[in-house]
Amino acid sequence: MKRWSILIAALAMGAAPAPRPLVLAFGDSLTAGYALDRGLGFAPQLQATLRRHGIAATVADGGVSGDTSQAGRARLGWTLDGLGRTPDLVILELGANDMLRRIDPRITRTNLDAILTELDRRKIRVVLAGMRAAPNLDPAYIASFERIYPELATKHRATLYPFFLDGVAGRRGMLQGDGMHPTFSGVKAIVTGILPTITSALASARV
Repeated sequence: MKRWSILIAALAMGAAPAPRPLVLAFGDSLTAGYALDRGLGFAPQLQATLRRHGIAATVADGGVSGDTSQAGRARLGWTLDGLGRTPDLVILELGANDMLRRIDPRITRTNLDAILTELDRRKIRVVLAGMRAAPNLDPAYIASFERIYPELATKHRATLYPFFLDGVAGRRGMLQGDGMHPTFSGVKAIVTGILPTITSALASARV
C-alpha cells in the first residue's frame, strides 16, 4: 500500500500542468484597439482583468480594423489554425461595419451563421457579442439587423452578450472623437461589462 501511495504521488508530481485557457477575441476595430496604444485594447485588457480575478487565461487578439462579417468569415480558418491549438473560447464580435455600410442584414446573417457553424464543427464554445444599429437608419433595417444576434445565438447554442458597447455607446469620455471607437476608459467599461459572461463561458468550456 505504501509503495502504491508513493507511485501515485510521483505520477501526480510528474503530470503536465493543464494549459492556460486560450480565448480568441475575433472581431473588428472594436476588439483590435483602434487608435489606442499597444496593450490598451480589448484583448490585452480582458487578459489582464481575467488574471487579476485568478484566471490565468491568454486572450489572443483576432481583431482586424474595418472587417465586415464577410472578411471575418474569409479569415476564420487560418486565424484559428495559426493559434497553435484550439481555443477554449471564441468571442465573436462582427457586424458593426456591415451596419455602417448598410449591407443587407441577410448577408450579415449568412456570414455570421457560417462562422458559427465552423466553430461548432471544431467544438469551440462561443460568446456572440451583439451589435445595435445606428438609430438614424430605417426602422425595418434596424429590426432586421438587431435580431440576427439573438436568433443565431439560439440556433447555435452560443452564449449571447446582447450589446458589445453596452454602457459605452453615446457616453462622453467613453468614445473617441469619431463617436464610434472606445477610448481606454471605454475599453475598461466593456471589459467590466462582459467579464461575468466570459468567466461563466470559460468555466463551462473547461468542464
